[in-house]
Formats: sequence, structure tokens, C-alpha cells
Amino acid sequence: MNGQQGPLEVVAAVILRPDGSFLLAQRPAGKAYAGYWEFPGGKVESGEDLCLALERELREEIGITVERAYPWITRCFDYPHASVRLKFFRVSRWHGEPHGHENQELNWQRAEAPSVNPLLPANGPILRALQLPPLYGITAANRHGEGRLLELLEAAMAKGLRMLQVREKWMDPQSLVTFAKAVVSLARPYGTKVIINGAPAISDEAGADGVHLSADQLMQVTGRPQVEWCGASCHDPQELKRARELGLDFVVLGPVRRTSSHPGAVDLGWGRFENWIRDYPLPVYAIGGMRQADLEHAWQHGAHGIAAIRQVWEN
Repeated sequence: MNGQQGPLEVVAAVILRPDGSFLLAQRPAGKAYAGYWEFPGGKVESGEDLCLALERELREEIGITVERAYPWITRCFDYPHASVRLKFFRVSRWHGEPHGHENQELNWQRAEAPSVNPLLPANGPILRALQLPPLYGITAANRHGEGRLLELLEAAMAKGLRMLQVREKWMDPQSLVTFAKAVVSLARPYGTKVIINGAPAISDEAGADGVHLSADQLMQVTGRPQVEWCGASCHDPQELKRARELGLDFVVLGPVRRTSSHPGAVDLGWGRFENWIRDYPLPVYAIGGMRQADLEHAWQHGAHGIAAIRQVWEN
């Protein structure tokens, strides 16, 4: 432990290039875990603003000036020498070429297949979260008909949609399996993740990538479903807490705005959305009246991305 009240506050930067690669730095000799790879960053000084701490650390450590950074997820981790609370920011714009001011090695990596090792133990969940794209589409076959929807979905995948929830609660189980199999078949050539709203058994039979739990399912399950990817719909802090306890991969929180699909729901607004996910350890998608133009705004409020039933993939 660190011998102080509470964990050490640390800021860490996920410095992202347009191709999705990110920067890792190797810890120099003389530091704990020397030789291990980590996201650049460092300790927050007493009373220091987190954004200013991030800017200072990246300037001192790798010689860049931050121009655009978004708050992201927070992870706590107990090392033998200290307990730390890591506040991650995604840095999308900076000035200068990164280089190690402490003679540390730097390397651009990809989340799906990092090639450097060893990695600091706290980084595993971060690499997994980085595999989640910023847009999460949700199907609505009853709006278009199954055939037309499949055409729209393939066009959206060709344009870059990389995660999709099959949410067709009006279908009987066998019809849902048949439809989900068709979606999975379309998705595989594009590398798009297909998540089934509902039972893991249907996801398994359809060959999908995971399951999305409704809020009711989230509060009733006794453990994380045994699937590759698992998310859940959340509408309040209690549900967010349960998703964290189950160790889910991501959550969808909303509605941020009123929507025609949930006319009776109370909209959160961006202020409450941001307050509820501050220091939250899982990636959070904002939902409720979202359009692709809202993505930047969602990032500014701490979201991983946005989810939408129609607007993400129909345009």
C-alpha cells in the first residue's frame, strides 16, 4: 500500500491515431515495474485539475502538447507497492512528435493484438474496452421489414458500422435465431460485432458475439453470462452499480433525450449523464435521440460513444 489515505490519483492517456492505434510507453529503469509497458501519464499533484495534470505529464514525459482530450473510464488497481486510481483520457489531437524524455521506449499498438510485453496488470480491461467502436447500432426490423433491414445493415457495415445489437423483441425465438444468423453472416466479412438482446442461448445458436441484457435482466441475473461480450441497458445509478459488480464489458445509459420509442421515460440530460458515469470503470454508450453529430458531445461528457435504434445506421 502507499501509506496515505486513499489511492494515488493518476492520469493516463490513450493517445489515439486516426487508424485506431494508440501509444504505449515502457517504464524506465529505476521505477517500479521497470520494463513493463503502460499508457503514458503520471501522478496528480495535490489540488491539481485532472486535465491540467494530464497536459503536464504528457509534456514532461513524452514532449507533446495536448490539444483535445476526452474523459473516459476510471479503474482502481492494487499493486504491491501502491493502490492507484487511474483516470483515463482519450487524446485525439496533440502537437509535437512523441518521444521519451526519460529514455523510455515508445510503441504504437492495436488493442486486438498488442505486440509488446509485459504489460502492466491494470491495462487488460483498457485494451478490451478499446476494442469497442464508438457507434453501437440497434436493429428495428418491424420498421422496415427483415429483407429491407438487412440491406440497410450491410450498407451501414460497408460504411464502417462495427457493432450492432439485434433487438427484435416481437419475434418468436426461432424467428429471432433465423434473423440473427442472417445478420451474423452479413457482419463477418466486415468484422462487425453482433450482440443479441436477450438470452445467451439464442446468441450461441446464432453464432453471435455476445448478449445485451435489459435492465430487468441485469437486476435479476446472478452472474455474468458466459459470452464473449456482454452489455446492459441502464437507467439509474443502481443499475450502473450492478453492471459494474457483474464485470460486464459495457453499458448503455439513457435516455439522454426523449425518444418516440420510449415516450414515457424521463430524459437524463447531459448533466445527469455525466455525473452518473464520473469515475465509472466501464465504457458507457449514450442513448436517446442520438445522431452521429452527437458523438463529439457525448465524448465531452465522458461517454465511450453513442447508441441508436435508427439514426446511427440508417443514414
